[in-house]
Amino acid sequence: MNIDESKVVSPIPSGPPTRADDPAVVTEIDALIKKVTGRTGDFDTRLVRELVQTSLKLLSDGRDTGEVKLMSAALKELRYAYRVFGRYADAHKVTIFGSARTPEDHPDYIACVEFGRLMAQLGWMVITGAGLGIMKAGHVGPGKAASFGVAIRLPFETNANDVIAGDEKLINFRYFFTRKLMFISQSEAVVLFPGGFGTMDEAFEALTLVQTGKTSPVPIVCCEGAGGDYWPNWHDWVKRDLLDKKFISPEDLALYYIAKDPADAAQHVARFYRNYHSSRYVKDDFVIRLRGNLAPADVDRLNSEFAMLVRSGGKMEMRPALEGETDHRDLPRLVFPTIRNKFGTLRRLIDRINECELAT
Repeated sequence: MNIDESKVVSPIPSGPPTRADDPAVVTEIDALIKKVTGRTGDFDTRLVRELVQTSLKLLSDGRDTGEVKLMSAALKELRYAYRVFGRYADAHKVTIFGSARTPEDHPDYIACVEFGRLMAQLGWMVITGAGLGIMKAGHVGPGKAASFGVAIRLPFETNANDVIAGDEKLINFRYFFTRKLMFISQSEAVVLFPGGFGTMDEAFEALTLVQTGKTSPVPIVCCEGAGGDYWPNWHDWVKRDLLDKKFISPEDLALYYIAKDPADAAQHVARFYRNYHSSRYVKDDFVIRLRGNLAPADVDRLNSEFAMLVRSGGKMEMRPALEGETDHRDLPRLVFPTIRNKFGTLRRLIDRINECELAT
């Protein structure tokens, strides 16, 4: 009888422990992945193989139980959260941060309800921390159907608000870092209402990620109720103690916008996506996907105004999808070799693009 040797799984030899990257172990892992998923050989299955190998290395590294438990729980949380959000992949989403202590009769609460309502009218869904205060207000405005709850287990805040409680879009997290990853990775805008340490942590996390280019540019909007001075005071502090002391650059002030009222906040978010669709890096090029073509005169103007963003010898130009791109290949692109710096200036470039009239 002839045996197809390509289908034979070599047994892992007995004796001393075998390394996770040993060819025999790799063969066993690939066979297991194929048995469970029916897939083999593609990029995603290779990534899953690496996950399995990394998990095996935890034991050979001698990691203690607490460390292994943390990594296991974090991976489970992320996998479940991505699965929930994946059911609504096509919907635009905005994350709202703010205090859990804001009373329901406070102007900030009322403003947040109005902002959420306006975003729902524009077809957006809202993500909040699922608690009380601003988090609940962010759900009251759009209602349960257009809301996600990204809750954290705390000894003094254990229940989700009554808008999102029991909904399939309520996700409970043990760790702040996994929760914050979902807040940022699943939203196309961040809107901040007044709050304490937690709100400031979330605000500066969002600002830092955009400032350093570790996440795609998104509108970061500061909003509050009528008569409030929280964000003007905060802005004055940023200019006095961060900008004037050279802890940030002047262009970094363009990373956030202080809205006049909820309607202004909603309009600012919507305006960010007037012409701009999304962006990514392809090797050394920055690719801005657009909803239509820019006129040649506008491309020339952008090249002149934002030359500091383009690597020496390059220029901005309209192009179709680049080789290797798989997402939104039907959209035209503004492409340029980037310096990977000055992300506040990049934010202003997007504003200029959104001021253009797209060519028909």
